[in-house]
Amino acid sequence: DATNSTRRRRENIEARVKQEKGIQVIFLESVCNDPAVIAANIALKVSSGDPDYKHLPKEVAERDFIRRIKEYEAVYETITEPHLSYLRITDVGNEVTLSRINGYLQSRIAFYLMNLHVKPRNIFMSRHGESQFNVEGKIGGDAPLSPRGMEYARALPDLIRKHVGDASLTVWTSTLQRTIQTAQDLPYTKLTWKSLDELDAGVCDGMTYEEIEVAYPEDFANRDEDKFNYRYRGGESYRDVVVRLEPVIMELERQENILIVGHQAILRCLYAYFHDLPQVDLPYIKIPLHTVIKLTPKAYGCDEERYTLPIGAVDTHRPKPKAPQVQLPQAQSAREYYAKDV
Repeated sequence: DATNSTRRRRENIEARVKQEKGIQVIFLESVCNDPAVIAANIALKVSSGDPDYKHLPKEVAERDFIRRIKEYEAVYETITEPHLSYLRITDVGNEVTLSRINGYLQSRIAFYLMNLHVKPRNIFMSRHGESQFNVEGKIGGDAPLSPRGMEYARALPDLIRKHVGDASLTVWTSTLQRTIQTAQDLPYTKLTWKSLDELDAGVCDGMTYEEIEVAYPEDFANRDEDKFNYRYRGGESYRDVVVRLEPVIMELERQENILIVGHQAILRCLYAYFHDLPQVDLPYIKIPLHTVIKLTPKAYGCDEERYTLPIGAVDTHRPKPKAPQVQLPQAQSAREYYAKDV
């Protein structure tokens, strides 16, 4: 955290961390020598909701930030200490230097940071069109689209073209036929991901919630108490899906415009990632059918727009139980996200 742009500051951090057990320090140094990159970063800084500048006029914010850069340049000391663990990124990823990055977690952090970029981009998300299982109230399976789902698939290309324009776009789907059918008329490059398949309902695959409550009453109650951690017998939990989606998120961070045609649980996890939402809220995010969600990641949050086509569909959303038997810990998030009841 903070700038820590001198050796003395880094020595102070090292000394303080050594007083605690089990904590390791990795320094991240971002170096920009390209004038075009610097100009783009300044523009991004003053227009992305930075708390330091969100109440200032753009011209005043730019002057202040340029002043800060010059003050840092006067005292700046690049990381050369041979005993430190650090990652240096030059000109937003044109060159990356790693030093003493060891172990799984440090390697994953480095890989994540190496894939970040600051280019403006949009991530579009849409559930598949209404499926036959949606109509029948069943979960899981590999059902085809219903007639209304097929209507949505035919209407989707015009909606996407309207909001993408001439920009390039890649479409990602799962391996299940309802997402592939939904994307079949989209005139863009398509990529199929096994990792985007819906949460595995195990022995409950193909059942309705009413049938699950009768056949597995204890499991049904346990899932209502802790939906994020509950794992279907022979299937997955939301926590399992989050782990499964790590490579998808890594790839999303290095891409530009993407449309994901996916499933309710999958899109909830991705949506929660970009909006920094707590685990307890994740399984209850509203991702309605026949709606496209447009996310625009920024440095201090994520803008959102939703476009719903006037094509009827069943409502598959199950709200959070009003009186859970077990009080779960509440994570905190300062982010705001789309809360309109749709």
